[in-house]
Amino acid sequence: MDTNTQPGAIELIRLTCFTQSVSVRLRSTAPTHEGSGVRYYAADAVITSDFVNGTVPLGFDSDDLTDWGLLLNAAAESERDGALDDPFKADWPRAGRTAYLRFIAHDPYLVEVHDGPNTRIVVSVPLDMGEEWIAESRERLKAARAALGE
Repeated sequence: MDTNTQPGAIELIRLTCFTQSVSVRLRSTAPTHEGSGVRYYAADAVITSDFVNGTVPLGFDSDDLTDWGLLLNAAAESERDGALDDPFKADWPRAGRTAYLRFIAHDPYLVEVHDGPNTRIVVSVPLDMGEEWIAESRERLKAARAALGE
């Protein structure tokens, strides 16, 4: 845990290398609201680097947790295939509703944080995350799902 992570904070996503990171931190394990069997959660996308630091509110629902798992599976498959000519790209959560992250599988990965419908500001963070990032991300997802009761 780096010095920018608050003790007890639940990080659904933490992508890091050297002195920079992109994370998604839950504001609470309680849903902001529920409807039609879907729970909605409030979080913050947090960028930390020597160049820029920022936080933007990000909302996601219980279905987006499944989507994050599918995105990790697709990223793992892309890494196995080594398809750098047509790099893997994905948004999480789905673009348009809230701030979101865009993953672009280059070497290094490029993670863009989009402030979507608000300011339309985009910050791009290159991350050389190493070989274990997908396994670590799956463990974070599992822990977050347990904390959220999903």
